[in-house]
Amino acid sequence: MIARYSRPAMARVWSEERKLELWLEVELAALDAWVELGAVPIESARRIRERATAPTPERVAELEQETGHDLAAFVDAVASELGDAGRFFHYGLTSSDVVDTALTLQVQHAGLLLLEALEQATAAVVARAEEHRHTLTIGRTHGVHAEPTTFGLKLAGWAFELDRLSADILDALSPRLAQDAPKKLRFAVGPIPEPAARESSTTPASAEPPEPTSEEVATAASAAAEIDDPELRELAARAARASLAKARSGRRF
Repeated sequence: MIARYSRPAMARVWSEERKLELWLEVELAALDAWVELGAVPIESARRIRERATAPTPERVAELEQETGHDLAAFVDAVASELGDAGRFFHYGLTSSDVVDTALTLQVQHAGLLLLEALEQATAAVVARAEEHRHTLTIGRTHGVHAEPTTFGLKLAGWAFELDRLSADILDALSPRLAQDAPKKLRFAVGPIPEPAARESSTTPASAEPPEPTSEEVATAASAAAEIDDPELRELAARAARASLAKARSGRRF
């Protein structure tokens, strides 16, 4: 956004700082859901919530020079302060899970700011329309003078336009404002190899992902149980099993 044309509140919504804060909110919300499913120990989740803070844009940019990936840099920056519990940060997620969900929240927050401003503008225009309901002014048609009208009538037309604009924005935001709006969370469908330099000596870059435990199989089946199509249900359960096993191995991407 161009700073000189941006309202401070709107600039804040689309700032790098706010984006990273929302990334963290999404990560922690997903972590809470994993705890409810029994996939993440509650004590590990508690330690993560106590220690996790949104990194600065400068820190993420610094790490991105090494990772070549902004979300990976963000995860590394946060996890570096979490100790052993950090292995459950970004558990079973893809980058788009976090980025897309946070973007949805940004759109929601920006839309609410627009609605608030439009409400204030409409109220101001309506007040002026009442004030000038009898103020004569030149009417116009095809760019030339026409029969006289009132300035209040012109303002009233503008007020109706503002009201329609507010209704259009509210209609567009309604699915995102609803409490049950679907978020952009999915299971990671498979591991992406990390640079060899970032692999531990006990986990070679070419190592096969671990087999899921019986508990992970049960958790994956439960997560996919509501899918009606049997083939799609099995595909989702298989992806979930792979995600859970991969996260247990300590690899986040």
